[in-house]
Amino acid sequence: MAKNKGTRIVITLECTECRTNENQRTNGVSRYTTKKNRKNTPDRIELKKFCRYCNTHTNHKETK
Repeated sequence: MAKNKGTRIVITLECTECRTNENQRTNGVSRYTTKKNRKNTPDRIELKKFCRYCNTHTNHKETK
């Protein structure tokens, strides 16, 4: 039998500046995966992570 999802889910964080930044080192969009507790943080999270395409620390928002 399959288990239910539980409170921890895997989410994807995507760079917010890669879509509009023209001064990128290479083409692409930076993505990170992490886990979050959906009971403690039901809304979308935003973390500051290093983007290898922009070559700086940028905000990464949770995608669907």
